[in-house]
Amino acid sequence: MHAVGVIPARYQSSRFPGKPLALIDGRTLVERVFERARSAGRIARLLVATDDERIASAVRAFGGEVAMTSPTHASGTDRLAEVARSLSADVFVNIQGDEPLLDPRDIDGLVECLDSDPSSDMATLADPLLDAEEARDSNVVKVVCDASGRALYFSRSPIPYVLAREGRAGRAPADVADLPDAAVAERSRPWLRHVGLYAYRRGFLLEFASWSPGVLEELEGLEQLRTLERGRTIKVLRARGRYHGVDTPDDVRAVEQALRTSS
Repeated sequence: MHAVGVIPARYQSSRFPGKPLALIDGRTLVERVFERARSAGRIARLLVATDDERIASAVRAFGGEVAMTSPTHASGTDRLAEVARSLSADVFVNIQGDEPLLDPRDIDGLVECLDSDPSSDMATLADPLLDAEEARDSNVVKVVCDASGRALYFSRSPIPYVLAREGRAGRAPADVADLPDAAVAERSRPWLRHVGLYAYRRGFLLEFASWSPGVLEELEGLEQLRTLERGRTIKVLRARGRYHGVDTPDDVRAVEQALRTSS
C-alpha cells in the first residue's frame, strides 16, 4: 500500500500566530514534526502543505518538500484533499503540525490498519484519559469505540457517563482512578482522549472533502463527526506514546522539557 504523509501548516492562529516557525530547542516546530514523521517506515513520501511562503522557505531550508496550497481552506483536511487531488497514492496521512512528540510507529500503525482492514474508511488514534481535568476540558476531545475499535462518537463532553449504582451517584468520568473498573488494565478502559492523527483512503478523502458539514460536526466543532454522520467507519488505534501538542506559547516549554527527558 502506497502512502503519502502530509503536514498541513498555516501561519495564522488565534492562540499562537506563526506557530509552525516557533523554536523548540533551537529548531522550528514544523522541522521537529517533519523529523519525527520521516522516520515512519510506511510513508513513501512526506511533504508540508502550506499557503505561506515563510513556512515554505523554512521547510525548504531543512530539506523538506513543500506543496503550496490555497489560502481559503477551512481545515487541514481540506488542505490535505487538495494535495491528494494532484498525487497518486492509496493512503494519505494527515500529520498534525503541532505534535513534535509524535511516534512514527503510530503513523505506520494507521497505514497498516487500512491495509489490513478494508472495511475502514479512515483511521485515527486515542490514548487514555488521565485525570479529572482532562475529562472536563472541552479542548480535550473524547472518543468512545465499539468492541472492534471502531469509533461510535467523538465529543468535547466527558463520555461515557457512569450510571449510578450501588448507592453511588451517577457522574461523568471525573475521577478516572476510582471508577468501577479501576483494576482493569489502563489500556482497556473506555475513557479515551482523541489524538488528531488521521489516515484516509484517497477515494474516501476526496469524498469527505466534497460533503457539507453535518449537524453534529457543527455543534461539537469536530470535523471527524462528518464521517460518522454519513454512516462511514473510523478505526481507532491506541497511541504508543503520550502526545502533547503545541497550542499556545506555554506549551513550548513543556515540550522542550519532554524532549530533554526522552533524549
